[in-house]
Amino acid sequence: MLLSDLGAEVLKIDTPLERPLSDEDRRRVVFSPVNRNKRSLALNLKTAEGQAIFRRLAGGADVIVEGFRPGVMQRLGADYDTIRRLNPRMVYCSLSGFGQTGPYRDLPAHDLNYLALSGILSLIGEPGRTPQIPLNLVADYAGASLHGTLGIMVALFARERTGQGQHVDVSYLDTSLSLLAATPNMRFFWCEDAVPARGAGFLSGTFPYYSVYKTSDGRYLTVACYERVFWERFCGAVERPDLARFAFHADHVVRAPTAEEAAARADVQRIIATKTRDEWRRTLNEAGSCVAPVYDPAEALADPQVLAREMVISVPHATYGEVGQVGMPIKFSATPGVATGPAPVPGEHTDAVLTELGYTPGEIAELRVRAVCQ
Repeated sequence: MLLSDLGAEVLKIDTPLERPLSDEDRRRVVFSPVNRNKRSLALNLKTAEGQAIFRRLAGGADVIVEGFRPGVMQRLGADYDTIRRLNPRMVYCSLSGFGQTGPYRDLPAHDLNYLALSGILSLIGEPGRTPQIPLNLVADYAGASLHGTLGIMVALFARERTGQGQHVDVSYLDTSLSLLAATPNMRFFWCEDAVPARGAGFLSGTFPYYSVYKTSDGRYLTVACYERVFWERFCGAVERPDLARFAFHADHVVRAPTAEEAAARADVQRIIATKTRDEWRRTLNEAGSCVAPVYDPAEALADPQVLAREMVISVPHATYGEVGQVGMPIKFSATPGVATGPAPVPGEHTDAVLTELGYTPGEIAELRVRAVCQ
């Protein structure tokens, strides 16, 4: 999606469907934002004819992205070594759970498993309780997908200098570890052997200046004032300047709050519970303090800042009218991204793609009969 938003022509290879899509199924597919702008070819890569079609496509492509476990693409006759003989300029990106090497390379896993193995899951939630499961935005999206996109772009840039493509090997576990390494707590692991723990550290939500508080209307407000100046502004705005002494200190990075610090957080909770979320937001924003309301998704998409940044867009569809989407998060002054159309249903562009490859209508019909494509 990121590459297609920024101008790449993206062809999604789908597996032929076992049954026709219902109207509701088609609607769900069309409204999927991650597949917008793409075309779809429904191709059976377990057939020799399907593999031949794939290789013909690869001969003229710049990038292949595949997300199978190691060895699958080789069995399908579409692995990197095979493709680079046809197209030495190919950038071939493999997204897999554990990468192309190592003792876990063949194991199945999902986002939650990668977060567990990387140490991330152990740090999310309250001390003494079961770790809290985040949405699959970490390993799946911030991890492999974003790192994969970066890897592709760097490989394309390198190709401009060398004329040669390469294999980009991206692991969900590796990229999760990379994200964890960027957190402040981890620097103390390397230099002082201090292992981060759930409920410890200034980003854990257990210190008064960096936490989530419930308001009088049953909603929530986030306070993120770990710089002393912002915490002092917060304490002044809530008329409790005495709490300013509980500002961030360097040793908070690797320890849990003391009883006195925990009591200060409880004090702040009692204060925040006296007004509504939006009342506190106005007061504390005016004071120049780092606070924000906890939105549900509908509130987030209606926020004036989000709308001003064109992060809510719509794309036209012949059947469903305007299809709502989240906009492009990267803003370019000269080459802005654009959503040209909604997600395709599987096989929507099969005839067009095969025609572009030189297949005749009769040959395409025969491929359909033999279940090579759909």
